Amino acid sequence: MLLTDLLGAPTRNLFFTGKGGVGKTSVACATAIHLARAGRRVLLVSTDPASNLDEVLGVALEGQPRPIPAVAGLFAANLDPVKAAAAYRERVVGPYRGLLPVAAIRSMEEQLSGACTVEIAAFDEFSKLLGDPAATASFEHVLFDTAPTGHTLRLLELPTAWSGFLESNAGGTSCLGPLAGLTKQRTLYNAAVAALADPACTTLILVSRPEGPALREAERTRAELGAIGVANQVLVLNGVFTATTEDPLALAWARGGREAMAAIPAGLGALRRAELPLLGDAPMGVAGLEALLVGAAPSASSSSGDGQPPHVDIPLPAPLSVLVDELEPVGHGVVLTMGKGGVGKTTVAAAFAVELARRGHRVHLSTTDPAAHVAAAVAGAVVGLTVSRIDPAAETAAYTAEVLAKAGASLDAAGRALLEEDLRSPCTEEIAVFRAFARTVAAGEGGFVILDTAPTGHTLLLLDASESYHREVSRTTSDIPEYVRSLLPRLRDPEFTRVVLVTLPAATPVHEAATLGADLERAGIHPWAWVINNSLAPLAVTDPVLVARRAHEAPFVAEVRAKSPRVALIPWQAEPPIGAAALGRLTAAHAA
Repeated sequence: MLLTDLLGAPTRNLFFTGKGGVGKTSVACATAIHLARAGRRVLLVSTDPASNLDEVLGVALEGQPRPIPAVAGLFAANLDPVKAAAAYRERVVGPYRGLLPVAAIRSMEEQLSGACTVEIAAFDEFSKLLGDPAATASFEHVLFDTAPTGHTLRLLELPTAWSGFLESNAGGTSCLGPLAGLTKQRTLYNAAVAALADPACTTLILVSRPEGPALREAERTRAELGAIGVANQVLVLNGVFTATTEDPLALAWARGGREAMAAIPAGLGALRRAELPLLGDAPMGVAGLEALLVGAAPSASSSSGDGQPPHVDIPLPAPLSVLVDELEPVGHGVVLTMGKGGVGKTTVAAAFAVELARRGHRVHLSTTDPAAHVAAAVAGAVVGLTVSRIDPAAETAAYTAEVLAKAGASLDAAGRALLEEDLRSPCTEEIAVFRAFARTVAAGEGGFVILDTAPTGHTLLLLDASESYHREVSRTTSDIPEYVRSLLPRLRDPEFTRVVLVTLPAATPVHEAATLGADLERAGIHPWAWVINNSLAPLAVTDPVLVARRAHEAPFVAEVRAKSPRVALIPWQAEPPIGAAALGRLTAAHAA
């Protein structure tokens, strides 16, 4: 089924979600253009802290809708979480200026400076569009290009979490400061909840690729959002590939897709779905996005005289083993793999861990990404390697119990009840996970710790929490663990922490990784190396689509090499790199 047929009678609100890198933004943009071409007035909004709507549409966007010049009736906007947080903070604190002492105002501002405030402020903006009909009255459709799955789940669960918290919290304060700033929004939040659950009003478009991890993530999203009432769901399968030659790599690529679809989870497989073909280049600009809906061939602008994209020979970066060679003599420390969701951070982290363990080092592999599967990547025991996952539910329960035992012991019944109410805030999970992250980093003093971090936006919020964590925890206990106090110095020590930016050889992941690198630099954390994953550049291909994709890699490989003196490249693998043996191939020399 074509995407245009799947959405033949679209609801007013359309949500596009899925694992990072599956093409949510492209599919959302293509759908928005299609609806606008049909004469509808359409608003396309990104709720992703790491949005790339600007790049895909070729228009500089901001928080307020602006028209897309090439498409009459289409408007787009980026919800900026940082600006939203500043506006939210002032909306809460402003009325008290001149009424309360300066120290009290400063305390309120500090309480509103954490990562959770950024998230609830972004949700506040999101709710206006979803729950207030007047805010979007001039549009017939509102499309939401949402963040990678872990963030989306949290964003969409916030209406239930916060409405429940506001109902039960009688004390009037929280880690977000005075609840007056939230209770005023209660009606709006309830309207947002109702709109999400109304199948006549909202459709959830699960975007995936015919790949096992992406399909499993889409199924998890389907089930979890279905459980909170978002029942009107459809599936868009992007990047479906059919080999047109006897090219062995093309045949392997197509076979992998068929095998993944044969094992599609039952719940996901039961949804109505559309399929989009794999293109020779990532769709950019209005013309490229319109081609996505019809599966156009590689553009002529990238072809040679015979209609085929040119064969491009480029100097190849070193294999991943070169980075391991440089890292190994240190004998300890932390490696953080970071980048856009879906670029292969988990796989690269697991490859580092397995190779260092194979060379005789003690290694611990973990993740702060709620959607990651590091244990599945390793798929078995490896001598010298331990694997764990920072479990948000377990960490939150442990942190809550600790605070109640320490800070609650001296409180009377009313004070303890107030503390328990405060700890039911969704912000408590952020603090608990952050503390576990700091504890895991500290273990790098005695060996190697490899941390597969969350997608870009979540990672930045997590690292930013290091600046405000001590203020939050001091509200409930003065006991700040040493590993928390030492976290920022450790992250900023280039001899202890090595940040590896992982990307694919394509525009969006390269540019998002570069933005992340600049943000880290401003925080005093200096990226150590880049890894270009899933590259066709070292491989011989003859299938037209793969030839086109290989040719389009060249400028992005060159761009990464210009950004860092340490760059490694991992070739595309015919079989998923799962298990120690397959991961070991990633640290071998480039295949011919």
